[in-house]
Amino acid sequence: MEISVYMMDAFTNSPFKGNPAAVCPLLQELNDDLYQKIAAEMNLSETAFITMINPTDTFTSGSRFHLRWFTPTTEVDLCGHATLASAAVLFQHKTNVNPTVVFETRSGALAVTKKKEGYIMDFPVNPPTKEDHSDFKDIIKATVGNHPVEEVFFSRHTKKLMIRLPDSCERSVLTSLKVDPVALLNSESSGRVRGVIVTMKGSPDCKPGFDFCSRYFAPWVGVPEDPVCGSAHTVLGSYWSKILGKKKMLAYQCSSRGGELELEVRDDGRINIAGEAITVLQGVIRL
Repeated sequence: MEISVYMMDAFTNSPFKGNPAAVCPLLQELNDDLYQKIAAEMNLSETAFITMINPTDTFTSGSRFHLRWFTPTTEVDLCGHATLASAAVLFQHKTNVNPTVVFETRSGALAVTKKKEGYIMDFPVNPPTKEDHSDFKDIIKATVGNHPVEEVFFSRHTKKLMIRLPDSCERSVLTSLKVDPVALLNSESSGRVRGVIVTMKGSPDCKPGFDFCSRYFAPWVGVPEDPVCGSAHTVLGSYWSKILGKKKMLAYQCSSRGGELELEVRDDGRINIAGEAITVLQGVIRL
């Protein structure tokens, strides 16, 4: 048996930047063990599997699909960059005829609309709540060391801890963080936290004017650092929208690969996350 696989770099229009995801459009469901083995073999932060909802549809004609995401070690509830990559595969490689495709996922229905350049994803917002630094002191120490911390927020729904660095920090503080995934993993073993976001205010006066920057670490799900994380921006977008008093923002995830995300926090409790995606590899997996 052979299945198609595409490797897409998401949240970028240049190869070898943004966040790579593997996407497998499947004519029939596979078992969970096989999904996990394929994801481990691809060894990217996420591998996405698209399957039909309506058996009479094709990848070209259908407008609704099932979508699941697997890291090398586990299935996850929400993934932005692999959703963007999946939509790009449908539109670019399967020449899907619909202006919008909808994915049925563990996080509900996620719509992705094709625009002139790139795609707009309709995602849930996950507002975090303010927390006491001392409740997370070990994780904070493992992530940012002795750097000062402005605020700590936590999103219980996504299990993401958000650490904000002071505005007085240079962006180089964020980009130069060297986070040991083993030390971070050992700092929290209760299962309460599954990912850590480090963020700081951007410099809108510089070009391009990023409203905020971030990095994201999730060794608990087998991802030491996620280069550009859409699901983290469901937390970040909510937080920074209130801080900055803005609905529309331009965000930059300053991992070594880097990636840009256009955000719009909506009044209906959703967030639009927009970005581009480019194909870097196409092939088959033999099972």
